[in-house]
Amino acid sequence: MIWAGFLFGLLGSFHCVGMCGPIAMALPFVGSSGWRYYAGRLLYNGGRIVTYASLGALAGAFGQSLEMAGLQQTVSIVSGVLILLLLVLPAALKGKASSVLGTDKVMGWVRKKLGYYFQKNSLGSLFIVGMLNGLLPCGFVYIALAGAISAPGIGGAMLYMALFGLGTFPLMYIVSLSGKLISLKVRGMFNRAVPYVGMALAVLFIVRGLGLGIPYLSPKVVQTAQHTTEMSCCSKPK
Repeated sequence: MIWAGFLFGLLGSFHCVGMCGPIAMALPFVGSSGWRYYAGRLLYNGGRIVTYASLGALAGAFGQSLEMAGLQQTVSIVSGVLILLLLVLPAALKGKASSVLGTDKVMGWVRKKLGYYFQKNSLGSLFIVGMLNGLLPCGFVYIALAGAISAPGIGGAMLYMALFGLGTFPLMYIVSLSGKLISLKVRGMFNRAVPYVGMALAVLFIVRGLGLGIPYLSPKVVQTAQHTTEMSCCSKPK
């Protein structure tokens, strides 16, 4: 299921263009050499991927704690349900949740730092801009993180989110070079398709968690007998 991260990022990258495209197109030109221009855009996108992978580690830690409790299938189903909730919850309710959790203050700090590093004239600052950009509120990223919860372990969740970031990379890199290559009409069309892609991913996770016995898609979990204590007791001479 880790490959689903790349596919989701690739199919939904037009959503990224709509949300983060203005930042990518406004990136400052660093230095006077042509290679620094291209390198700066690469570093910006690399920063986004690093942040996504780091967020994946947090999602993986949460998922691993559930797996240790023997809830592997439940983790997959919960991931799918979370994705569906993120798709159907109204924006006003999401904003209220951010206020209650205090994330709005964190986002205020992120935006302030973004403005600061935008003024810096260095390649390193563009990498930090990318990292901060990855922290901005984005329902698309939240959906990906919900999927990362069911990835195998922390490393698997990090890889899932890194692949998600790599999926968004080609289009975001092109936009950072020239945003005029993609019309607003095309962006809007793909933005409207994002919820359907998210629903398909949610269904995939739920079906996987149900253990329907479908090879590769929804394999049945084999329950191993763990009654060694009882067996040893029975084997004792009376």
